[in-house]
Amino acid sequence: MSITSNYRDGVIELVRKIADSQEESILRGAAICADAIKQGRLINVIGPGGHSNIAVEEVLWRAGGLVHINAILDPGTNLIHGAKRSNIVERTPGYAKAVFDSYRLTKGDVLVIVNAYGINSMTVDSALLCRERGIHSIGITSTSFANLVPKDAPSRHPSGLNLSDLVDVFIDNHLPLGDAIIHLPGLDQPMGSTSTYANCFAINLLMMQTAQLLLEDGVVPAVWQSANMPNGDKTNKKYEDELLPRLRHL
Repeated sequence: MSITSNYRDGVIELVRKIADSQEESILRGAAICADAIKQGRLINVIGPGGHSNIAVEEVLWRAGGLVHINAILDPGTNLIHGAKRSNIVERTPGYAKAVFDSYRLTKGDVLVIVNAYGINSMTVDSALLCRERGIHSIGITSTSFANLVPKDAPSRHPSGLNLSDLVDVFIDNHLPLGDAIIHLPGLDQPMGSTSTYANCFAINLLMMQTAQLLLEDGVVPAVWQSANMPNGDKTNKKYEDELLPRLRHL
């Protein structure tokens, strides 16, 4: 088989695993998000570390995405400021507290924590802070890394805890160990990463299920239209005017 077909089949299988096994967890997470929106709250989303930020950007001002998304995009872990720097910051115990304080996350809020590996310090600290502050937590992560990476590995939170064990709702993105899935002859390190596919597929399912629950309750959710559509700017302006003061990265 070719690289193209192998990678295609691998990604399809990963998406199928999420779809077939996580419907109940996604529904539980969506119920929390729908309740928050009905209360006039925002759905906060954080990707503590490196490429996990991509899933946060995926639901910020996104065509077909919920409007009431507060993206937490801290410069410390954003790759644009240095990939290795991001890796160092995500492993820094206590850093998440400053981010929580900066974005003013408080009791009763909802936070979706997206991190494919679910073991670094900022990720685990985020879940622990949610418990401490009474914030509803939804984790999109995997157990493959968490269960197999040694407790004393440099990439881990000092406690050795896993995101999947700490959140109120755990959505398993079934990320394969090592992330990359394509083995090329003569090359020891696999290629073809899958974490972004897994994270983005799972979080989009969460967003759509949230919208479905709102509709079932008679609430029409606010959804962004593509700014590239003929009426996109006009359609979105009413939401932008309303929420600009509350959404830092809008």
